[in-house]
Amino acid sequence: MKCPHCGYGDSKVLDSRPTDEGNAIRRRRECNKCKNRFTTYEKIEETPIMVIKKDGTRETFDVSKIIKGMIKSVEKRPVSVEDIEKAAWNIEREVNSSFKGEITSNEIGDLVMRELKDLDEVSYIRFASVYRQFKDVESFFIELEEIIKNRK
Repeated sequence: MKCPHCGYGDSKVLDSRPTDEGNAIRRRRECNKCKNRFTTYEKIEETPIMVIKKDGTRETFDVSKIIKGMIKSVEKRPVSVEDIEKAAWNIEREVNSSFKGEITSNEIGDLVMRELKDLDEVSYIRFASVYRQFKDVESFFIELEEIIKNRK
């Protein structure tokens, strides 16, 4: 590893420890020439996952969009930001562990709905009403009946 202070191309590792919930390694290094110490991080290089939108366009998967959508759904509901972030992290982990290079926005919407259903039923219905684009009151009631049926 090249020293950021003097540019010398050799250093030794003094200390290594996992960070970022085990997804990265923090290394404390010392330059073999100038003896300055510096920190480096080693992380797995991930291939970006592409989201196929309903209109066929593609964009890079962005967990912050999931968080924003969930925040709109849980507005004025007893759901903490921590719970939203945890749910979004679950979705991101599932998307990344699928080992697919592409995922549809419908699949992501289904994952969001599953997480919201566990967090708060009202938030789930709010999200579902936008995501599923209920055409009328009857389709809305069908979704409500499904929730009630699954409660029992």
